[in-house]
Amino acid sequence: MAAHDAWALICRLFAGGTPVLRATLSSREASVLSVLGKAVKPTVVDQSFVLCPHCQQHRAQVWGDGRGGRMCRCPDCGPVAVEANDGAALTLDEDWLRQKMRLALGIESRDGIDDLGDGVWRLGDARRSPVLLARDLARVLHEPALLDRVRVGSGDIRVITPKPSTPRGSPFGAGVEWMALEDRFTFYGGGITLIGAPPSATPVVIDPATPVNGPFSTDFRWATLPDVQTTPIQFTDGQSRVLGALWSFKGEATTAERIMQRAGLDSAKPSDLFKIKAKDKGKPGPAAQHAAYGALVVTQQRAGLYAMPCAAAGKEVAMT
Repeated sequence: MAAHDAWALICRLFAGGTPVLRATLSSREASVLSVLGKAVKPTVVDQSFVLCPHCQQHRAQVWGDGRGGRMCRCPDCGPVAVEANDGAALTLDEDWLRQKMRLALGIESRDGIDDLGDGVWRLGDARRSPVLLARDLARVLHEPALLDRVRVGSGDIRVITPKPSTPRGSPFGAGVEWMALEDRFTFYGGGITLIGAPPSATPVVIDPATPVNGPFSTDFRWATLPDVQTTPIQFTDGQSRVLGALWSFKGEATTAERIMQRAGLDSAKPSDLFKIKAKDKGKPGPAAQHAAYGALVVTQQRAGLYAMPCAAAGKEVAMT
């Protein structure tokens, strides 16, 4: 069971791509840190904001208490003392992951690892089949040129990614094999082992834009708003964090400060992320993002409050 929990934590850290506070780990995740060895390592994160040590629900700004200690002010708990270990964080050693994945797949050591950018790597060739490791399946689905860059003749390509939240069939056509990181590999003996395919595996089709949270996809990167655009609207990482933060308040009118703290961003107000820059004027993507924000968010300018009415009946999501 420890190996299963250890691998689940590795996959979560890889999919996230950012350090996590030790305080946010579940008891099962914390219990396997000693098993993981070199797979994870301590790291330094911005100490100007911490997750509230009391409720662990809100990110709050830290300041000195004038007596050598530190405090934060949680919107729910009020002033809370911050200890040194409240900012302790860890991260996945992704070089370790990529090297162990190469060993598990039998990739020859003479093949180097190519960083293709934005969370995609070519690990090398396994039995003459190029292998891509990606942090997000949607990244590969929406940029098929990545496959063309590594394709060798008519040979097959293997794409390895964490499982998305809404599997709906085979994501690729013939010649591309998708391998779910969580299902096809596991942590064993300090390394990574390839697991054989299930005898009657059923292909799954993935549509990352499928509405899960009201009009939003599970990661708030997409919104389906037929009145704004006939096709799903894709958002940037910052925009998706703002929308997820607004959704988490379940329709309650909230100050810009609380929203941006929960989103983990430094902008003054949510609308900053949706302004159309001069260089983007006339482009359909930024215009659709701006229109979507206007359709989804109600602003009380005099009071400085923001609300997302469609989230009133939604389920609160945890922001990381």
